[in-house]
Amino acid sequence: MCSICGLFLPRRVTPDEIGTVMRMGGTMRSRGPDRSGTYADPDVAFHHNRLAVMDPARGDQPMTVRFGRRAYTVVYNGELYNGDELRGELSARGVRLRTRCDTELLVYAYAVWGEDCLAHLNGIYAFAVWDRAQEKLFCARDPLGVKPFWYAETEGGFYFASEVKALLAHPGILPRIGQEGLWQLLFLTPVTLRSVPIFSGITELRPGECLSVTAAGIRKRTHFRLTAEPFSESREACISHVRELVTDAIRRQTESDVPLACFLSGGLDSTVVAGVAAARFRERGEVLSTYSFEYEDNEYRPTLFQPNRDDGYALLAARAFQTDHTVLVAGNDEVADLLDAATLARDLPGQADIDSSLLYFCREVRRRHTVALSGECADEIFGGYPWFYRPEMLSRDFFPWIHDPMARVSLFQREIARPDEGLAYLTEKYRAVVAAVDTLDTDTSEMRRSRIASVLSQSYFMQSLLERKDRMSMANGLEVRVPFSDHRIAAYLYNVPWSYKFENGVEKSLLREAMRDVLPDEIYRRKKSPYPKTHSRAYERAVLSMLKARLSRPGSPLAALVDPAKVRSLLDGEEDVTWFGQLMARPQLLAWLCQFDRFLETYRVELI
Repeated sequence: MCSICGLFLPRRVTPDEIGTVMRMGGTMRSRGPDRSGTYADPDVAFHHNRLAVMDPARGDQPMTVRFGRRAYTVVYNGELYNGDELRGELSARGVRLRTRCDTELLVYAYAVWGEDCLAHLNGIYAFAVWDRAQEKLFCARDPLGVKPFWYAETEGGFYFASEVKALLAHPGILPRIGQEGLWQLLFLTPVTLRSVPIFSGITELRPGECLSVTAAGIRKRTHFRLTAEPFSESREACISHVRELVTDAIRRQTESDVPLACFLSGGLDSTVVAGVAAARFRERGEVLSTYSFEYEDNEYRPTLFQPNRDDGYALLAARAFQTDHTVLVAGNDEVADLLDAATLARDLPGQADIDSSLLYFCREVRRRHTVALSGECADEIFGGYPWFYRPEMLSRDFFPWIHDPMARVSLFQREIARPDEGLAYLTEKYRAVVAAVDTLDTDTSEMRRSRIASVLSQSYFMQSLLERKDRMSMANGLEVRVPFSDHRIAAYLYNVPWSYKFENGVEKSLLREAMRDVLPDEIYRRKKSPYPKTHSRAYERAVLSMLKARLSRPGSPLAALVDPAKVRSLLDGEEDVTWFGQLMARPQLLAWLCQFDRFLETYRVELI
């Protein structure tokens, strides 16, 4: 994986602009610690930081190729998993490949098929290709949004980058947040709207979108979306189809020229990934390394959302698959101390210890491995979350993972937060998302609900998890692959009847049945348990002390925004109510406020 950034400024690229692009790239050095490169001509300038995974010796970027007397230059962040097929197709078109690197495959795919190249790609990607003959910059993001792409326009120029911090390194792109951005921070984060920016003027290329930029302007379109189609396969045929898709996706993603491991929590999803990957490793005469995660002094308390601990199940799976297993334990001090670093990695206040612990774990995994596989995205695609099968969660007329929309915004001064307006605004945004869900006239009410939950989960909730995984891993120069994000799986499962996915009232029953031969019996029957959070009282005391210290500092931006009485009540109370997703409770709210203060301070945010 890598970082990319660049600009399109027709006939006006100067040494100063090239220097700006290099500074932008310098903010993302951790994403590509192996090598850096720059390309510039009168119209564009690109910068690339490389984490070498495939063909380390010959895959440096920016990469320029010639085909049919035309030149094409690319900067690319991602991995293609259908490289063998692409090599065959491109060779048949007269392409002479010189490397085993998928960067070369990607740029030649564009040279051969133009913008239609996206239909030939299976992978995760964010890239920009400079088509010199057409004087066009073409940019694209993978179907499910695993890899990030942000852009901004200023002074007649187009600027793009893998992370927001890189765009903010441009002197003409300012850290301004308007009311709609503030509402997202206080009501929704770590989830954000896909269509409305947090920072004014900085736009995210949405999952499955692409755009072309010329001197005439920007043209943007969608190249992938979840589309409703009739489904006629029997349950048995569907199970076989899912087994084939999932197994193929995982096996493709075990290819790497550098050490690869697997995150293994002992939950259904990670166990499926580890089981298939371990079998693939055994075929090659190798042993798969796996990692599970735990917290120091974790005073585990069973809940509806987290009914049991991971550690025993992870060890059970590791023994079954004969992996080289390591249990990583995050100390309370590390989890608290890394809250700031997690905020800077994400460019937003995120998921508190859920982010900072992952940042720590990725750092430890990177000591031995450069690539890791993860079970992310299965819940959103196979229907694992409660809002898929608890209709009341979708009938509240708001994003279902937000248990109490007012939990955070009520802590802020009303004249600044304008909570009633914000709730009305975001409710309308939610209704617009639901109204746009693609359905069939023949859908039952149950199937329509399944489609709505799928779109909400994949377009919003899953995006926050993918952002977390990308930023926390790449901040440590670790590439994390997510096999369930294969767009073929998402497109197929969108049309599978809900009765197949939730047979006998068991969440993700279709995935369980399809991969039953891979799973130990105890994990086949295990109820869903999400990425763990810490229940340590010591951690809660640490973030409570941290928040008090931040609020007492002269010039604290957070202190100037909050309602003192409401915050005092939070600091003095002990009520512990889950307010976001499945894990965010009082300790995470205290930590999120610390992150929010650090975010406002470090980015010098101007509220407009």
